[in-house]
Amino acid sequence: MNNSFVDGTATRASARPVTAAPTDEPVVLELSAVKRHFGTGDRRVQAVDGVDLSIRRGEVVALLGPNGAGKTTTLDMLLGLTEPSSGTVRVLGTTPQRATSSGSIGAVLQTGGLLGDLTVGETVRLIASLHGADALDRVDDVMARADLEHLARRRVSKCSGGEQQRVKFALAMVSDPDILVLDEPTAGMDVTARRHFWDVMRADADAGRTIVFATHYLEEAEQFARRTVVMHRGTVVADAPTALLRASLGERTVSATVDEDAGALVALLSAADGVAGVRLDGDRLSLRTADSDAAARILLDNGAHDLEIAAPTLETAFTALTEN
Repeated sequence: MNNSFVDGTATRASARPVTAAPTDEPVVLELSAVKRHFGTGDRRVQAVDGVDLSIRRGEVVALLGPNGAGKTTTLDMLLGLTEPSSGTVRVLGTTPQRATSSGSIGAVLQTGGLLGDLTVGETVRLIASLHGADALDRVDDVMARADLEHLARRRVSKCSGGEQQRVKFALAMVSDPDILVLDEPTAGMDVTARRHFWDVMRADADAGRTIVFATHYLEEAEQFARRTVVMHRGTVVADAPTALLRASLGERTVSATVDEDAGALVALLSAADGVAGVRLDGDRLSLRTADSDAAARILLDNGAHDLEIAAPTLETAFTALTEN
């Protein structure tokens, strides 16, 4: 399936998806015709299938997709943890391995354990020592930004899943990387910790740090990503500013309370141009339409009241893009 977004309308077409508007910032992450498969013969799995993606300095990009879409494999290739079967991956103009070893790119990943016998403070200082004196000087600041100061003496094994995610975040930040790659970074965090985490990320992005994150929390992408890339079956099916992607389907949900005898109104709306999904649940009628004003006018002219109009959500767009 390939969906293009043109003038705010979603259409199924062979054209490439509309990408985020170019800026004057340099490209810092670039994947060109990247493919990655695992196994051979009947057991071959095409995890990533021809991804072209460019991300510029200071962008906050959400990578969305159902399980098996290729998100984690794509992030692994950006970090040099796995090589593409074909195509090229460049990070800050060099190979992912060189960028990672220099500390220019940091990551918070789902996998990869921490040393449970060390305390949180010892863990952060140990990793900082591998990056030199400047990183050691940043330990206190990084601990504060990850909200770990009160946990400094707690053994990692005694930390909750969300707290361990914050430890991983601190480890990713000690090298002061230009790029952060985050794979489900807030998994296990409570609401307060998630809010604090994204406040820090937003400030980092405003200061010029590039952030790419995969998440299952659609509301995180909606609230924090300026650009959203949707993957499905190893390919990019949409790439656009988050607000445009959310609005691209064009349809709004309109609902209202109607009289008990609403059969004629249901028939009238069902026959109207651009109206879909007309449904009557008790005395509450709902529908989807790109022209919410026209639908609202029909409803009000026929005695409906308590009218509500809801704009499309990112979840709506995500579902439409990945349902087949």
